[in-house]
Amino acid sequence: MIDHLDHLVLTCVDPEATTAFYTEVMQMKLETFRGGRIAFRFGHQKINLHVSGSEFEPKAHLPTAGSLDLCFIASIPLDQVIAHLNAHSWPILEGPVERTGATHMIRSVYVRDPDLNLIEISEIIH
Repeated sequence: MIDHLDHLVLTCVDPEATTAFYTEVMQMKLETFRGGRIAFRFGHQKINLHVSGSEFEPKAHLPTAGSLDLCFIASIPLDQVIAHLNAHSWPILEGPVERTGATHMIRSVYVRDPDLNLIEISEIIH
């Protein structure tokens, strides 16, 4: 019945810091849509942004900044991701480590975004 994820909603405290992280560090494209809302586009998906206390309706029952644990598959080799994170002085919490992804074994590093969401950035191991 379900084919793929279209978008998810991220609740943040500081939209400027969150925008900088997702556009500069994660290199997603900033998109503005209906009513000045913003999203971060990557591949065929996007992350819509809500600001804590000013969420759009309908919303999650208990929207909370810092509660997400997300894994992204990189479009470049993980060593280049690590170099990019280092160039932005963005700390790596763990990795590289091998993990089991949804369809393949993956090699990952873990970082936190400005709201302390756990972000895993991975490459597929062939």
